[in-house]
Amino acid sequence: MPQPIQSTPADATRQTKATVSTARRSKARYQILGLLAVGTMINYLDRTVLGIAAPQLTKELGINAALMGLLFSVFSWSYVASQIPGGLFLDRFGSKLTYFLSMTFWSLCTLAQGLVHGIGALFVFRLGLGVSEAPCFPTNSRVVATWFPQSERAMATGTYTVGEYIGLAFFSPFLFMLMGAFGWRSLFYVVGGVGLVFGVIWWLFYREPHEHPTVNQAELDYIEAGGGLTHRKKSADHSGAPAAAVAPAKSGFEWRTIGRLLKHRQLTGICLGQFAGNSTLVFFLTWFPTYLATERHMAWLKIGFFAIMPFIAASIGVMFGGIFSDWLLRRGKSPNVARKLPIIAGLLLASTIILANYVESNVVVIAILSVAFFAQGMAALGWTLVSDIAPEGLLGVTGGIFNFAANLAGIVTPLVVGFIVAATGSFVGALVFIGVIALIGALSYIFIVGDIKRIVLVD
Repeated sequence: MPQPIQSTPADATRQTKATVSTARRSKARYQILGLLAVGTMINYLDRTVLGIAAPQLTKELGINAALMGLLFSVFSWSYVASQIPGGLFLDRFGSKLTYFLSMTFWSLCTLAQGLVHGIGALFVFRLGLGVSEAPCFPTNSRVVATWFPQSERAMATGTYTVGEYIGLAFFSPFLFMLMGAFGWRSLFYVVGGVGLVFGVIWWLFYREPHEHPTVNQAELDYIEAGGGLTHRKKSADHSGAPAAAVAPAKSGFEWRTIGRLLKHRQLTGICLGQFAGNSTLVFFLTWFPTYLATERHMAWLKIGFFAIMPFIAASIGVMFGGIFSDWLLRRGKSPNVARKLPIIAGLLLASTIILANYVESNVVVIAILSVAFFAQGMAALGWTLVSDIAPEGLLGVTGGIFNFAANLAGIVTPLVVGFIVAATGSFVGALVFIGVIALIGALSYIFIVGDIKRIVLVD
């Protein structure tokens, strides 16, 4: 396996230009990126559809706010607990099989939620959804690190991350209309079925760089020169036998490696920062429709319309953050500036969600929430940093640790919001909680993360 480039981004760019073949590069990496974007969109539809169904589902099943917060949270219990095992599975079996199995099983768990008639079964299938979705983002990060040079990774991360928001933005009105016409169960049947179909598509079309049918040598050289972790083919022997792919290097993982990784401030800092950013995201993925229905007293059609706006804003924020970060790198800025600046600015701006407590107009409230969610989208570059700092051979485990810490927000935030709403009958305290956490995340990137560089574990 080629060693990742350890030089500055400007040096890497110059080396790329100097070493890559003059032949026109193929664009197979963008086909792979398209698969990641669609898969991520489906991933978030599956985990979020309960939030859309919640106002109707709670009435039918007799669930109060505190219990609904528990149901939102339980997904993240198993999701977080499965991050490190999922990362180990990824490092052992690779991206193609891991993502296929993950999507197939999470889609089955989604479909099954439409069949439940009690809280117990819903609890079990939410746990199963968390386990099966756990390897998704470590796999995304591994694929980006494999297929893209460092100078394009923020763009690639932003592109697949935007799938989190695009699906919810453009499918929310359809899902609300579907629920109005056929009931909340239909949401789980449709979204789960789409995931099963895409799992087959992933299996048929995903390839590693050295196996892809449309990639050419110029693109492989470009990826490798920019620090991509491509597994190159051996040259054919003198007998003319076909070239064989080089086997991936084994990670040599030991459990103590987790502690060794967490001693590095780069990883602990971005974990805390991502927890903060995810707190804003989780609010929108879980309690947002209920907030509009109960706190702002909006009708179903209005909820479906207004729910679009923050998610569109977030998708723009994701793309803007990624493009801006890569632009800074190409301009010769250090990773410390290029990677951290959009995240810090995004987290600071996301804290303005608190202002929604002090206005009456629903239009102004949606504008404030859209700005906050746009900012959270800007801050969603943490996975790019994982690709930049993970030790070679431990990208899956590093991503698992990162996602474990980041998605503790999925446990804490729904519970805290649910308890606040149940105790006070209002979302005022909940929005204050979200805003304060965002500020803490910004401080983590400013004071804890330090230099963005690849971690080297020394025995």
